[in-house]
Amino acid sequence: MPSTRNSARFPQWHSILLKVAAIYNLAWGAVAIAFPMVLFRLVGADPLPNYPELWQCIGMIVGVYGIGYWIAAADPVRHWPVVLVGLLGKIFGPIGFMQAALNDRFPAAMGLTILTNDLIWWAPFGLILWNARKQNSAATANRPVDEPPELVSFATNRRSPGPRNKIVWSSVRGAMQEK
Repeated sequence: MPSTRNSARFPQWHSILLKVAAIYNLAWGAVAIAFPMVLFRLVGADPLPNYPELWQCIGMIVGVYGIGYWIAAADPVRHWPVVLVGLLGKIFGPIGFMQAALNDRFPAAMGLTILTNDLIWWAPFGLILWNARKQNSAATANRPVDEPPELVSFATNRRSPGPRNKIVWSSVRGAMQEK
């Protein structure tokens, strides 16, 4: 549940959807890790993969995405990069699947996982990113010129620009204006 301070920044469905995505990814990843061959058997893959450990690694990656989505659910506007990385994975996954399916490396029935793991999330993740862009654009327009972007403040563990940062940022602004 978003805090009162943040609730005006994004619709509540953003958080709910990211928590659903988190639970789905954690569950899917856990099944892939614990039972790496079950999906291949369900779709009638023949032959079965020789290296189930690779599928388990994919399960670990999917589970880690789930952790990221849960964190992003606390404030989707602030944690938009997590949502972006998730969306990119959900775009590139189907591209890789199509290549494998066209080369007869995966059974076509495996495409059902692309529907539930990737395609159904495109629109909602895109809407979350659209809202985050609008919110961050409004916040950036109101930010003082000497204040560094949030990501840089986070990376340098500084809440406000110190004298040294003001010099660096004024140099960066000058270089950007020259272009």
